[in-house]
Amino acid sequence: MTQTHEPDHLAGPSGDHQVDRRPTRRIVFSGLASLGVAVALAGCGSSGDDSASGSSGSSSSSGSSSDSSSSGSSSGTELTKTADVPVGGGVILTDQKIVVTQPKAGTYEAFSATCTHQGFLVGQVKDDVILCEHHGSEFSAETGKVTRGPAQTALSKVAITVSGDSILAA
Repeated sequence: MTQTHEPDHLAGPSGDHQVDRRPTRRIVFSGLASLGVAVALAGCGSSGDDSASGSSGSSSSSGSSSDSSSSGSSSGTELTKTADVPVGGGVILTDQKIVVTQPKAGTYEAFSATCTHQGFLVGQVKDDVILCEHHGSEFSAETGKVTRGPAQTALSKVAITVSGDSILAA
């Protein structure tokens, strides 16, 4: 009877024929590449939640006495005072996710403060420009239209009324 000799890594403890179960380099590198892609994609996501970095006095809801939810304000609810909104600038009301601007003396506008590019809150209003500091999108403080991308859609207009020195949700 002739006996064939199996290499040690193919023979099991009882000498029977087994398949080598050690991973090959190709399998290891494929797994690492998949893991790298998953990590990269997770890093590209956005939570949609952002704390506005207060610059130019345009952040926070100081001067606001609102009982509204985070998705908007009830009709007639005071958003801010007219004195808090500088000409050519604005106030970002983070709780209400609304930006109130004054493009010209006595003219007040309001828009959603959520950038249409990736959903972050805009960070400042200065020189008639609403700026999202995350990727550099800029919007007109008068119309909400995109003046510089990457955003491609205007900010949604929010209806407001001015009553005396108060700016109210309409």
